Amino acid sequence: MAQIRAGIGGWDFAPWRDTFYPKEVPIKKQLEYASSQLTSIEINGTFYRSAKPEHFASWAEKTPDDFIFSVKATRYATNRKVLAEAGESIERFMQSGLTELGDKLGPILWQLANTKQFDADDLEAFFKLLPAKLGKRKLQHVLDARHDSFLDDAYLKLARKYKVATVITDSPKFPHFEALTGEFAYARLMDAQIDIATGYTKPALKKWATQAQDWQQQAKSGQVYVYFINGAKERAPAAAQHFLSLL
Repeated sequence: MAQIRAGIGGWDFAPWRDTFYPKEVPIKKQLEYASSQLTSIEINGTFYRSAKPEHFASWAEKTPDDFIFSVKATRYATNRKVLAEAGESIERFMQSGLTELGDKLGPILWQLANTKQFDADDLEAFFKLLPAKLGKRKLQHVLDARHDSFLDDAYLKLARKYKVATVITDSPKFPHFEALTGEFAYARLMDAQIDIATGYTKPALKKWATQAQDWQQQAKSGQVYVYFINGAKERAPAAAQHFLSLL
């Protein structure tokens, strides 16, 4: 279904006890509250360590029916010199319990190391390892390419060939992509400022909302995912909430 979703990375961040969660919400109820205020969350912990099927099942159970999780794939698949050798790590990750999310499983994020340079042959071999389906569910893959060498028409052509989306970011640390390469758009906005209650100024958030609506028109699926993540992380929930109010 065509839709613009917005959210944050994870739901357990100590400063959010002061800037996001009401005092009466216990830590064990944070996901329920966050998912009532936002429309998506990017699960980040899976980048560092494997989750179990019961974890995914619990997260699915605690969130609304129309909620979507994106899931950050294991670093063991992406933080390597030769991506083509990631097959075993990819398989282990895909079988870790993702199916327990059911219809709440959204894009799978593959984040490359900052030092990983574009190598067309190696990347194509990696793309071939990414499964098109998990059971009967069609998968959505998105690549977070963090080296300027990916700002190349050859990369864009390759990503489009395999229908892999590319992370769009406003971070001054990473390359800025503008063109869509997959059937959906995926943005990780990382330049929030701590001295602004909503992380970004309201005119800036309005500009991003307009951009998201443009992406929705461009993307074949009509799906757009916008995450306020990193930067002044304590402001991320407020940024996402205001962004959603502008749609």
